[in-house]
Amino acid sequence: MPTLQTPPEHPHRDFSDAESAVTHLKQLYSEAVEFLSQGFGQVTRTGEQGVRYRAFYPEIRLVTTRFDAVDSRLSFGHVTEPGSYATTITRPDLFHSYLRQQIELLLRTHDAPVSVGPSSTPIPVHFALAATAAEAVPGNESTALSLRDVFDVPDLATTNDDIVNGERVVNTDGSRPLALFTAQRVDYSLARLAHYTATDPAHFQNHVLFTNYQFYVDEFESFARAGLRDPESGYTALVLPGNVEITDPDAIAPMLERAPQMPAYHLKRENGAGITLVNIGVGPSNAKTATDHIAVLRPHAWLMVGHCAGLRHSQRLGDFVLAHAYLREDNVLDADLPVWVPIPALAEIQIALQDAVAEVTQLEGYALKQIMRTGTVATIDNRNWELRDQSGPVQRLSQSRAIALDMESATIAANGFRFRVPYGTLLCVSDKPLHGELKLPGMASDFYRTQVTRHLKIGIHAMELLRDMPLERIHSRKLRSFSETAFL
Repeated sequence: MPTLQTPPEHPHRDFSDAESAVTHLKQLYSEAVEFLSQGFGQVTRTGEQGVRYRAFYPEIRLVTTRFDAVDSRLSFGHVTEPGSYATTITRPDLFHSYLRQQIELLLRTHDAPVSVGPSSTPIPVHFALAATAAEAVPGNESTALSLRDVFDVPDLATTNDDIVNGERVVNTDGSRPLALFTAQRVDYSLARLAHYTATDPAHFQNHVLFTNYQFYVDEFESFARAGLRDPESGYTALVLPGNVEITDPDAIAPMLERAPQMPAYHLKRENGAGITLVNIGVGPSNAKTATDHIAVLRPHAWLMVGHCAGLRHSQRLGDFVLAHAYLREDNVLDADLPVWVPIPALAEIQIALQDAVAEVTQLEGYALKQIMRTGTVATIDNRNWELRDQSGPVQRLSQSRAIALDMESATIAANGFRFRVPYGTLLCVSDKPLHGELKLPGMASDFYRTQVTRHLKIGIHAMELLRDMPLERIHSRKLRSFSETAFL
């Protein structure tokens, strides 16, 4: 049997101050990943055998013994009944403000300390090295070392969405989940985000825009550079794929040798209050992948701003569609969120989007109906649906009262519902296939030139309106189930 080596043991400590609790989480996590990093360096240098290195994620625990009176207006920040609650924590440096806020709410509501100490969940060496910015773990083909013999490695059997899907209400030790994601699940997504977007997760802002066309990216960069020129905007930097951080609005960004699958662009503001734009491309699979991983960052809102097919004769190219319901035929979330689950419109998001359209277009009230229609958006997984026998698809779309069709919006909204992230959709009609107006090259170029700037400006302004809204108003109680985690 190999000799097990672990960091120095730390007993659990009670804290009645959130900042002190987070500081201790940082200490425990830092010691753990440094221990694994040093162990990895030792083994790769010497090929040491007969030793196993193991360190553990820190955890937060809360024990309550009574039914405390809570502010019923809040959708988070409290537990529903007496008991023991726990969650493992990773990257407390990255989540410092979030953890402090959530712990402060618990302390205020329940008048009981939180306990911080090591958990019983090992940290996979891959995630530990990623956290220390050390060299990547080599594959088995590049070394004679079998990592599984010396270190703990990622285990997909324990890296899942059981909590967010409502399939796990009790942890293995009998406690109840305190947060929606375990430390392993968060680490997994942080690694995926860096891979897919070519930017470090630390750059992501609390307000995320998704788009399906490069044209929006070009306009976003122009808007960001204008914001950097304006000292009153509050924006401090623009981060491009490759972690290129620009503070000079006239700086020329280097080109990446290889474009990432879903490039992300971050217009930064103090305390993460800026805006991130992710070009997810076309299709529900990318939409699910992006939102699966961004969700662990606990953004305050995400919105889809892209193009769609208008389904009504009265619509014109360039009209806006504000989704208030979704017809889900994307087929990528059926196992996680059954199609019979309704995806409600969120009043705060809808109002922000409508107000943004009104302010940017200088139209309001009945006049706004000239350029914007509210209704059901259908999302499908077949880009060439028009080539099928129209009697089936068209009948379903008509019965659903759908007014627009795309390939991403319902997926993004459904995953927002699933992950308790406020969501919304504002689309722009780029073609009307049922009425003979197909998206042809010449039409598209003219359309994009005239519409993209205004559409993106509306999405950005909606996010700025949401940014100024109190957090407890944005995070709707509609997104919370019967028995919810205390952490947002």
